[in-house]
Amino acid sequence: MAKIAYILLCHKDPDAIIKQAERLTAVGDCMAIHFDASASPEHFHKIQTALANNPNVVFAAKRIKCGWGEWSLVQATLHAVEAAVKAFPRATHFYMLSGDCMAIKSAEYTHRFLDDNDADFIESFDYFESDWIKTGWKEERLIYRHWFNERTQKKWFYTMFEAQKRLGLKRDIPKDIQVMIGSQWWCLRRQTIEWVLEFAARRRDVMRFFRTTWIPDETFFQTLVRHLVPEAQIRSRTLTFLMFTDYGMPVTFYNDHYDLLLSQDYLFARKISPEASDLKRRLGLLYAAQGVQFQISNEGQSLFSFLTGRGRIGRRFSTRFWETESTLGRERELLIVVCKKWHVAKRVLERIRQVTNVPAIEYVFNEEDTPLPALGGIEKTLEKRTRHRRALMRMLFDYFETDKLIVCMDPANLDLLNDFASDRSVTRILEIECSFTDDYLVGHAMRVGLAGDRTSEETLQRLLPTIRNDMVFESDAIRDANFENHNRMRESAGTDDNAEAIADFLGIGQEKAREIAQTDYLFAD
Repeated sequence: MAKIAYILLCHKDPDAIIKQAERLTAVGDCMAIHFDASASPEHFHKIQTALANNPNVVFAAKRIKCGWGEWSLVQATLHAVEAAVKAFPRATHFYMLSGDCMAIKSAEYTHRFLDDNDADFIESFDYFESDWIKTGWKEERLIYRHWFNERTQKKWFYTMFEAQKRLGLKRDIPKDIQVMIGSQWWCLRRQTIEWVLEFAARRRDVMRFFRTTWIPDETFFQTLVRHLVPEAQIRSRTLTFLMFTDYGMPVTFYNDHYDLLLSQDYLFARKISPEASDLKRRLGLLYAAQGVQFQISNEGQSLFSFLTGRGRIGRRFSTRFWETESTLGRERELLIVVCKKWHVAKRVLERIRQVTNVPAIEYVFNEEDTPLPALGGIEKTLEKRTRHRRALMRMLFDYFETDKLIVCMDPANLDLLNDFASDRSVTRILEIECSFTDDYLVGHAMRVGLAGDRTSEETLQRLLPTIRNDMVFESDAIRDANFENHNRMRESAGTDDNAEAIADFLGIGQEKAREIAQTDYLFAD
């Protein structure tokens, strides 16, 4: 059975460190602690005293001062790993943690997971080919030497960088290694850890290289593990659930995140707020619990993106320079049916086809598998359709040999509506307002990945008002845009009112419009 040696790097909050060590070692696992040498000596003494009689806790033989982006973080990790390897010969796995991490699964679940998955869990992506680094330096981290801390010695850090750059003092990456990058939070098997330590002792050239790279905690273990372990035995992911905001800052979890955290396909989570006392209490009890069944829905990342994105208004797809003078054609009419309930819009479109014979295409910018004619590849993906939306529409007008074309769009596509409405062609919009029951909203959350089959009822109830408000926001945004030819058809309205809206939208007589509006099943869920 798996026995875990936790590698804990910390620098503050001694009471939390003591509790964390006691919780994680209470079920037979063990821990090696490196407490930053620049932190309070009194805090370190408090931790040592409290854990002195715990045989499953050991401290790094050497403490060093750690700084963000420095080699010191890797060296501190190596000191703690060496202490753990020596003190705990029966440890089968070594799991990297920080003082802000907490278990979100029971020890029983965690051990069974590691027993069932004989692999190393570490993010390990090609440094140059992957998009792991979103902004800022990339090659510069490696080919120049960095001796100073970018945050505390900013002047010297950039002075030395500019001097090397000006003098052409680039260096080569060791020839036989492929630099990889990923999260510093990993879980490695004992044999892998022993291989890494042996490699570090033998390859002084590689160690010299990483000692002067910038932010080596994202590259050192990630590179060595990929160099030493067969690819089939590596899972390029972390077992610690963490998220980042749009500004690159870690997302902090609070008391009301308990159900969300337990439903993620991870063993630990970071960062837990110091003030989240109830969350810490519940998670602390969880690790020692037995027989707990976890319902994994794994919607955390998509849910966070959804919630933080509400209210951000902007044109995501601005006009490209080659489209500045492009137009669908002054003589053409683009009719857009806008509806959140896609099945309702599709029924309306089908009835329009039957009554008018106007070519109609369903959610061309929302559904990948919308039936489309072959248009030379522009129709293949949603990204291509959206990027070349005007060219796509022109080709569809030409394909159907028509000057009038109907398409469906989701209300979230306000940027596309604005773009088409600004064209020299005539754009008409028929917005279909529907009623949304709680059951429909739950189904919608599952379809778009905000919830899963095992998402708790409590989480769903907290989520539903946000989804409902989001739909109202989208409708209000369309109304506030003041489109010139905007008609509205409502589920709650009578046949006559809806027929009038349809007639104006399509430019047809009231009789034909009533044929469409009085269809019994249009709004059925």
